[in-house]
Amino acid sequence: MISTGERAYSYAKACGIIGKSFVGKRIATLGGVSRLSELDRLVFPDESRDLPEKELLLDLEARITARAVKQILQIVDSFLKPPTLLSYLIRTYEYTDLKTALKAIEVGDQKPPAFTDIGHFRTVHFEAYPDLAAMVEGSEFGFLLKKRNMQNTGEANEHIMSIMLDRHYYASLWNALLALPPKDRVFTKKILFEEISLRNVVWALRLRTYYGMTPEQTRENLISLGNKKNLVADAEASLRMALDNRAGWNGYPRAHFLNPETPNEPWTADPRYFQNAASKYLYRLARLSFRRQPFSLDMVFCFIKLKLFEEDLLTSMAEGLVLGMSSHDVLSMLEVPA
Repeated sequence: MISTGERAYSYAKACGIIGKSFVGKRIATLGGVSRLSELDRLVFPDESRDLPEKELLLDLEARITARAVKQILQIVDSFLKPPTLLSYLIRTYEYTDLKTALKAIEVGDQKPPAFTDIGHFRTVHFEAYPDLAAMVEGSEFGFLLKKRNMQNTGEANEHIMSIMLDRHYYASLWNALLALPPKDRVFTKKILFEEISLRNVVWALRLRTYYGMTPEQTRENLISLGNKKNLVADAEASLRMALDNRAGWNGYPRAHFLNPETPNEPWTADPRYFQNAASKYLYRLARLSFRRQPFSLDMVFCFIKLKLFEEDLLTSMAEGLVLGMSSHDVLSMLEVPA
């Protein structure tokens, strides 16, 4: 049972953090940045670094992630016994790092990738890299060992393993959600449902576009969560659409997430564009829902989603500046809603 005091404290703390974060109206302040060093001073006014640009990029991205994790942990650890849902939300970093490790193992890289420190929520022994068996010993990821041996090697295998982790993650997250009292998950359930549904469409587009999978093969890799057929409905409907005919998608419920046509150029469905558009939509849902149930776990869920969005935005901005893009170009390309 979460006390009223824990709920009130976490809400006050979360509001203070969000007020200083680059979400909502504060996104506009990024538009005045023209160099990576300026972004560093804006994001970390008391901790900016004097480094060559390439070194600064890696250092800045590491600090952006570390700060996001620290702030998320501050809110979650304000609960004496954090609900399982919150631990899985933090462990999105662990799942991402595990995907990175699997990719590195696949190509035979002996140097371990960088891993995000999520403190006591970590379950994977990343220090045992590249020994996958030792890495996942005692964790919930033992299934990877058997499945990995059953798959073919190569880039397609890497994506299949990523899909498997997505399916495992969202199943665990959904079960943890349903264990909460209904009053604590009003908006979380809606947003998570939308996230899984859209993730299914993204995977369907990727598998067909990049790997030429048939609708039957693609369908096998969707996140279904048992009998929740609506979670796969939009993805399954997309399997009937041609990837080179934009007009054929008219009437499709998620058509507004597709890349637009360009005059005098052939159109092809772009999974990356769809994913970015879906991310912006989910960000808006989290932002609008953040304060609607201030003392519920809905608030914490939305807070974490907003911090993850900010992290992606700032790292994208940093990478764009290094490539010579202006901050306005980066924001325009991402079509970030302020």
